[in-house]
Amino acid sequence: MTEIIYTQVGDYLLPNLQLNEPLNAEPLNRYGMMRKRFLKETRPAHYGKMLVHEELYPHCREVQQQAQERIDTVMEHLIHRDPPPDKATDQIEWVAHMNTLHHTAEEIIFFELIYK
Repeated sequence: MTEIIYTQVGDYLLPNLQLNEPLNAEPLNRYGMMRKRFLKETRPAHYGKMLVHEELYPHCREVQQQAQERIDTVMEHLIHRDPPPDKATDQIEWVAHMNTLHHTAEEIIFFELIYK
């Protein structure tokens, strides 16, 4: 069994804890943060367990990687199914169409990955 070493701070004894994960690890992007917030707000016991066992951030990074890959795949499929107008002749319509497709792809991954 590992002995826990404490440091006295004022009247309190605080355990000397260290994270196994380096602090300079890849930061969470939008999708990883959304997954983390979802777990924290809707499944607090599971969130706490994952946090204590240092599984939360690797899980969120995995979800964000899957989300980005899935968005790319869905966007390709949506563009193939509903091609955008010519960008050279109608840039505003092209941007509006691509934004609509991107929002559609995000709604799909929110349902499939983030909020499940």
